[in-house]
Amino acid sequence: MALKIRLQRHGSIHHPAYRIVVAESKARRDGRFVEKIGNYNPQARGQTPFCTLSLERATYWMGVGAKPTDTVRTLLVQKRREAS
Repeated sequence: MALKIRLQRHGSIHHPAYRIVVAESKARRDGRFVEKIGNYNPQARGQTPFCTLSLERATYWMGVGAKPTDTVRTLLVQKRREAS
């Protein structure tokens, strides 16, 4: 079972919001997932993009073998930079 940490699209047309989830690589984009570890809203009103992400859970899943997508990897780097 190959796992990915990726974005799952929600929201309405022209106003996307995303969940950051751990899912099997063969699952659909908005389909079944193993665990939800955060949220990402790239169009937060009047602010920089809003992101909540559990760094502990992301680190755990990466230790188990989950691979983050490029976008999620960028979000992880930003969150780690904010945390330190």
